[in-house]
Amino acid sequence: MTLAVVATWKGLVELLKADFHVHTEYSMDSNTPLEKVISRCLQTGINCIAVSDHGTIEGAVKMQDIASFPVIVAEEILTPIGDIIGMFLKQTIPSGLSAEQVISRIRAQGGLVYIPHPFDTLFRHALGGNMLEALVEQIDIIEVFNARSPFPWYSAKARAFAQKYGIPGSAGSDAHTPGEIGNAYVEMPEFSGKDDFLNALAQGKIFGHMASPLVHFGSLWARVRKKFQ
Repeated sequence: MTLAVVATWKGLVELLKADFHVHTEYSMDSNTPLEKVISRCLQTGINCIAVSDHGTIEGAVKMQDIASFPVIVAEEILTPIGDIIGMFLKQTIPSGLSAEQVISRIRAQGGLVYIPHPFDTLFRHALGGNMLEALVEQIDIIEVFNARSPFPWYSAKARAFAQKYGIPGSAGSDAHTPGEIGNAYVEMPEFSGKDDFLNALAQGKIFGHMASPLVHFGSLWARVRKKFQ
């Protein structure tokens, strides 16, 4: 595993380049095989990912077994009021439950509650401001940069919300195709499991750029292809 190394007054610190929102062929709107995800990560220097497929952790669990870098088992779960990602999961959580039920099930597994693209209502199921306010005490992480969000003010609003409530901010490419992986990432210290994760994330720096809106056609094509398979 290739890691960036920086010198500090405490000594040498190894840094991860982590993309915390990646989809694979186990999502209904992605055709990316696990092996291609790994290959693209190695090409771009991404050495930690959260596989957050829609409605399943199956691909993430398999990725943990074959990847040479840390893989967080996650799932993007659709609720009636928007998407919630559970991180460090052990079991799939069904879509369609209320946000409160999803959060309860994430907690029951010892997982973390991650809110993706909270203000992007153009292409996604976003929780939005009022819902975030209602759930704020139960949120562990806010995605403050999503490379698929088409307008910078979506990220600006997410960043302001996270800062207001002292919630760690994260970033993800939201990749549904191999070329998107690494469009957004967090450069952060290594962590040892869930308990150390939030502290490491709080020390991280976010990098990345917005993807072309055309990437959404890749997701649409994947949906159509799977519907007729």
